[in-house]
Amino acid sequence: MSAFMLGPYEERLLMEIQKGLPLVSRPFQQVGERLGLTEEEVLHLLTQLQQRGIIKRMGVIVRHHELGYRANAMVVWDLPDELVEDFGQKLIQHGMITLCYQRARVLPHWPYNLYCMIHGKAQQEVLQAVHAVIHCCEIGRFPHQVLFSVRRFKQRGAYYFAEPLSEWNNSYVDLRSE
Repeated sequence: MSAFMLGPYEERLLMEIQKGLPLVSRPFQQVGERLGLTEEEVLHLLTQLQQRGIIKRMGVIVRHHELGYRANAMVVWDLPDELVEDFGQKLIQHGMITLCYQRARVLPHWPYNLYCMIHGKAQQEVLQAVHAVIHCCEIGRFPHQVLFSVRRFKQRGAYYFAEPLSEWNNSYVDLRSE
């Protein structure tokens, strides 16, 4: 089986865990029960998926706003393309950076190609972290913008498999008929 071919249990398992794990003492046992698998079989399949590179890691999505982290900013940098890798590696070493990635520029309107997220309890805390990053990484000579979030519409992990259409149809409400 190639790295990207999924068996029927693997696909069902990925569909199940993309929703999040149940908050119980044995989450993989409960997932297994839903799929007709044992806890050991679930763990074995997850290990195989990780070894094949299909799952990179499993983690928790912390809803930072609920923990009092009300200020978050995306800092965008306009770096020479040949420096993006080096500065990206420097940025991820800083503890306040929670996400860092490269994107293509959209010239002439948007020159930025390196992005990072910083969360804090207040805007001043985030701005202090930005200044610390600029100093530590010696990145201040490059143009950048600090873009604070105004409103959060959604926060969750990625979904890679859509729900079956029959499940979606069962939850769909046609507002035109009301």
